[in-house]
Amino acid sequence: MTTTSTVTRQHTVIDSPYGPLTLVATDGLLSGLYMTGQRHRPPEETFGLPDPRPFGEAVRQLDAYFAGELTEFDLPLRLDGTPFQRGVWAELGRIPYGETRSYGQLAEILGKPGASRAVGLANGKNPVGIIVPCHRVIGASGSLTGYGGGLDRKQRLLAFERGTEDEAPALF
Repeated sequence: MTTTSTVTRQHTVIDSPYGPLTLVATDGLLSGLYMTGQRHRPPEETFGLPDPRPFGEAVRQLDAYFAGELTEFDLPLRLDGTPFQRGVWAELGRIPYGETRSYGQLAEILGKPGASRAVGLANGKNPVGIIVPCHRVIGASGSLTGYGGGLDRKQRLLAFERGTEDEAPALF
């Protein structure tokens, strides 16, 4: 006897200072936050039906974050990935607001000192940007390397968190 499980997905699109954000829920839990033009953005047809109901708390917390009133998200997430990816994403959530870590530092924390490239790949596949703050990861030299939402957004998010957004170019 085989059983098939049905996965329910819904999505909504909200405005943000960084352009429209598509929020995706899988079985009622936030499983995606995607920016326009984001690398590794799944096809739209996988997002499910439009329905804003599962996203009330996520929208409230994002609004508070963008208003500068929230520095740490507290949302139940459904992050589908390999054990290594989920480990990287968990460490991303431990990087304090306004701070950065290098790919190499994250690899060291994970007990895999030679895996900075693998950390970078997992970072790039983070399905819930901003909330799982992959924008806080930088190159070993301090350079802004790679960001699925674009380096301009990464620069603006970091400047916003540091309180120096007036110095970052406004591109949206």
